Amino acid sequence: MKFHEMNETEVEQALNSNSTAGLTDDDVKKRRKQFGYNELEEGEKQSAVLLFFSQFKDFMVLVLLAATLISGLLGEYIDAVAIIAIVIINGLLGFFQERKAEKSLAALKELSAPQVSVLRNREWVKVLSKEAVVGDIIKFSSGDRIGADVRIIESNSLEVEESALTGESLPVSKTTGSIKTANPGIGDMENMAFMGTLVTRGSGVGLVVAIGMKTAMGQIADLLQKAESMTTPLQRRLEQLGKILITVALLLTILVVAVGVLQGHDLYTMFLAGVSLAVAAIPEGLPAIVTVALSLGVQRMIKQKAIVRKLPAVETLGCASVICSDKTGTMTQNKMTVTHLWSGGDVWTVDGVGYEPQGKFYQAGKQIQVKSEKPLQQLLMFGMLCNHAEIKQKNKEFIIDGDPTEGALLVAAMKAGYNRNTLLGQYQIIKEFPFDSSRKMMSIVVKDHNGKQFIVTKGAPDVLASVSGSVLWEGRRQFMSRDVTAKIQDAIEGLASQALRTIAIGYKEIPAKTVILHEDEAEKDLIFIGLQGMIDPPRPEVKGAVKECRDAGIKTVMITGDHVITAKAIATQLGILTKNSKVLDGKALSEMDVQELEEVVEDVSVFARVSPEHKLKIVKALQNKGHIVAMTGDGVNDAPAIKAADIGVAMGITGTDVAKEASALILLDDNFATIKAAIKEGRNIYENIRKFVRYLLASNVGEILVMLFAMLLGYPLPLVPIQILWVNLVTDGLPAMALGLDQPEDDVMKRKPRNPREGVFARGLGWKVISRGFLIGVVTLIAFIIVYNENPDELEYAQTIAFSTLVIAQLIHVFDCRSEKSVFARNPFGNKFLVWAVLSSLLLLFVVIYYPPLQPIFHTVPVKANDWFMIAGLAAVPTFLLAGSFLARKRK
Repeated sequence: MKFHEMNETEVEQALNSNSTAGLTDDDVKKRRKQFGYNELEEGEKQSAVLLFFSQFKDFMVLVLLAATLISGLLGEYIDAVAIIAIVIINGLLGFFQERKAEKSLAALKELSAPQVSVLRNREWVKVLSKEAVVGDIIKFSSGDRIGADVRIIESNSLEVEESALTGESLPVSKTTGSIKTANPGIGDMENMAFMGTLVTRGSGVGLVVAIGMKTAMGQIADLLQKAESMTTPLQRRLEQLGKILITVALLLTILVVAVGVLQGHDLYTMFLAGVSLAVAAIPEGLPAIVTVALSLGVQRMIKQKAIVRKLPAVETLGCASVICSDKTGTMTQNKMTVTHLWSGGDVWTVDGVGYEPQGKFYQAGKQIQVKSEKPLQQLLMFGMLCNHAEIKQKNKEFIIDGDPTEGALLVAAMKAGYNRNTLLGQYQIIKEFPFDSSRKMMSIVVKDHNGKQFIVTKGAPDVLASVSGSVLWEGRRQFMSRDVTAKIQDAIEGLASQALRTIAIGYKEIPAKTVILHEDEAEKDLIFIGLQGMIDPPRPEVKGAVKECRDAGIKTVMITGDHVITAKAIATQLGILTKNSKVLDGKALSEMDVQELEEVVEDVSVFARVSPEHKLKIVKALQNKGHIVAMTGDGVNDAPAIKAADIGVAMGITGTDVAKEASALILLDDNFATIKAAIKEGRNIYENIRKFVRYLLASNVGEILVMLFAMLLGYPLPLVPIQILWVNLVTDGLPAMALGLDQPEDDVMKRKPRNPREGVFARGLGWKVISRGFLIGVVTLIAFIIVYNENPDELEYAQTIAFSTLVIAQLIHVFDCRSEKSVFARNPFGNKFLVWAVLSSLLLLFVVIYYPPLQPIFHTVPVKANDWFMIAGLAAVPTFLLAGSFLARKRK
């Protein structure tokens, strides 16, 4: 249907909707059954069966299966069946790991899905955009993504950016009138708004006419179906490492096979041993474990109210050196409460907590009646009228739907007995000029029951004072003289010095029937009524979070649009502003270019009176000085800075959809302390990945070296292929996974931020891998040689001793991997998952050694009780020998 050609009433009738009441719950159910959900169809996902078989496409696994086939043809059926069983179990582990990662990412997608405000059962509610149905009434304002294709039925200075559909970057002004042009293009439909486009200015209400694949965006859904790559820089580095390891492992395997054949071993035995060794040497489970570690870390962040939208952010979090944070709502409680009012030299105070509309008014400590104070009445009444906020009561708690500042003005007026619906019955709003961050004002044109017209304006006090021609002083209108301007400025600074945010209210009467088309006409020659001072108390947990960040080498910078004095007061309370740090205001910032800002930016802890456009300049200056910057934001204009920052952080409660889409991290509670918790988690995830890389590679080095050294010394194979594969699956896999669940070390937030260019083997990790791996290989070979030299006829017993020594040495070494310092640096029982993984591996070792049906499969025989002392003693050497040198250095 050509909805753009219809008027608003015709569209309502065509879709059987109601713009004043919205749809009922029954209507929604029927329409969802008819039209489905408002979402774009996704491309086909890989089936579980294909995902399972994809686990066996690795080159080394295919070689192993080929070797297994050969062993089966040669009659070695037990070996063949055992190897196939191990390969299948390994495939199942990889399959479940990938499925878990897939489900985690799907959960993240659901959590970060956009929302829309819809009118249902005569009440505005927020729902996921996929739940919108044809006929729904939805409202939107600056910063929102349009959730479906809509016919606009109400427009207040509405402009929409439609580049996703038209390629035209300039916003399009939207109207409500019908369009009769034949076959207009999307860019010409000024009374329509389309799914996925962005509101850049004003506000509006629309009637949903198409959802899902029926929308204009649905026509080009293939552009949205291209899944964003979730590969992180660390994963890419590990992939490169894997290629290097494959090359090294193949060369060493060829060397082992060649030496073994030269020593007189048969080619088949050495071929199977070589292939098994290669499979064991290559940590093919590494990418899956990294993905699961990242995924589990992301799930832990969600529990701490931080959603990671882009996996690389998890790594980058550990490198953050500066957090640039909004003040309001992030460092403070975002429960603005008016406590002081000023007009014409008079000051009133009002009590009450939060958004509960209960409180008394006082002047000079004495309670007063608002009815007796006309300037106070106008200050409160016009503050309520020029307002979009609504107060609601849920579970006995009063909450504000809308801007917290507007909510504070609303509650203050309600404390005086005013009712917004009653006011709207007395004053009809004819036109609105929405708040704009560059103008820092909002204005409405109203008409009272006598036909008189007024402009009512609220905004930043210094800006509103500059466009006022007169002022209410002691109840009378006075010319705005220099003396009066100075007194207003003193009042602003007096309230700001008490950490109060101030909003000014002004008005003027205009001739009846005057049509105001532009804000410039409305916002001049106003009568300055007065100020409302409100406080947003700091969140109690933020001060500790700021200190913890400082201990971690992370500087916290407050960015606010508030007055310099207010910003200083809050920053001092939170410990952000110290003796040596500076405050820079928006005016000074505007006069600097990025190069000039670079010279001072590291000394500045507070940026006050800034506009969102300034944030990008701050980010670039800090990055040019070598910092890794986390930048918070919630508005449309914050998006460039959020996107440019190394870690863009959007507010989950107050954030606009465009800010969230530009971000890498979303704070569900808009709380600064959550950023600190996310950084801590990010650092821990990276350290845990380093831990299991260290463990896996050291274990693999040990396995290769014990075989190589035995061949070079002319000894028989100390390990048979099936034993190598068993170690690779059980001893390597379970503890490595448990290391990924390790809790942060006590000093993780007392270290300097990690260098983002740091390699996987930085900070001595390469040496730890080689030294521990070398010792594990040596002690395993020593155990084998001791037993083999005592009785060369009992080769299987010597191999069982070597097998046990290798396993025990690795299980002891895994506790050493929990800390960069030493095995003694942490409580060995601190990671219960690791303890259970080690106990499980030990139990399985004893099963394959002492359970008779498994002995012929794994070529093991029961180990004598006294030999366990030798095994344990030798197995402890790689860990405790190097740990002893650490303790010796510590004593010095």
